[in-house]
Amino acid sequence: MVVMTMSLRVEVFTHDLEAAGDFYRRVLGFEELSRQPGRYLWMGRGTARIGIGAAADAVDPAVRRVPAGTEIVLEVDDLDAEYERVSRSGWPVESPPRTQEWGLRDFRLFDADGYYLRLTSRSGGRSA
Repeated sequence: MVVMTMSLRVEVFTHDLEAAGDFYRRVLGFEELSRQPGRYLWMGRGTARIGIGAAADAVDPAVRRVPAGTEIVLEVDDLDAEYERVSRSGWPVESPPRTQEWGLRDFRLFDADGYYLRLTSRSGGRSA
């Protein structure tokens, strides 16, 4: 059996491209990899990639809340350092770091458009 490598990129949509880009850059430390002015931002940090597309209309952030919406999970090497980064930015955190019943530590927040993000410690091969 041949094992093929797979990667994942996520695209989110926003009514305010600059505010969304600022969140991922300033709060989570992503860098802008490319841009189509007024239409699209391509952001990256490590191997994580997030595309941010311009939407014509604003969306009520409540429809993006879990369990109706999507949870974007970002695995990090040092959860405490990530929490400190977010805290220093002044961005509100939905839930502070804690150990979950499945054994990983995480904290949660919403991005500028109401997308639900979970920053979590690496699984070390376990699924969560």
